[in-house]
Amino acid sequence: MKRCVIVGGADINNYEYIKSCLRNDDFIVFCDSGLKHLESLQVNPGLIVGDFDSHDNPHLGVETIVLPCEKDDTDTVFAVNEAIKRGFDDFLLIGVVGARLDHTLGNVSSLLYLDSLGKKGYIIDDYSEMEIVSNKPAYIENSFSFFSLLNISGTAKRVTIKNAKYPLNDGEISCEYQYGISNEVVGKIAEISIREGKLLLIKVL
Repeated sequence: MKRCVIVGGADINNYEYIKSCLRNDDFIVFCDSGLKHLESLQVNPGLIVGDFDSHDNPHLGVETIVLPCEKDDTDTVFAVNEAIKRGFDDFLLIGVVGARLDHTLGNVSSLLYLDSLGKKGYIIDDYSEMEIVSNKPAYIENSFSFFSLLNISGTAKRVTIKNAKYPLNDGEISCEYQYGISNEVVGKIAEISIREGKLLLIKVL
């Protein structure tokens, strides 16, 4: 199954890096003001969604879902749900982390939502890659300068970090005490595993 790439309206500065993360067979959904990235990304949209309160409907001859301005879901969350309905299991979100903290946190929460459905989701921006670590180990290559583990959903227990500057064995990380920030890979690859709960892994370029 193809991967679904969802493009939001947050700023992107390093287009070359973002483009290097795309695949030729990606199904790409542009969300409203995410259309400002269309020319720079040099990709063809498979679907456009939005209420078009922040960008004009381009009328490109591409399937377009026009949403009401007053709704529960943001354009990005609607795009995620629409792609789930269409059978996608693998997601990459770009242009979803930026100046609007409320939208940023909402978009990061989409990773939790996808994980709860057994689907894989990633967010990338100019500086980092993000994913949820839950019932499967995660690995960080030494090409990343730093990595951080943040709890955004309760308490994560029996957390183990191997091959890192700050290792951890059967630790616990809660939302109230975030001590898993700015770790470094020792050797080639660090490994993270969690027996209970979920953590947000941010790998910094």
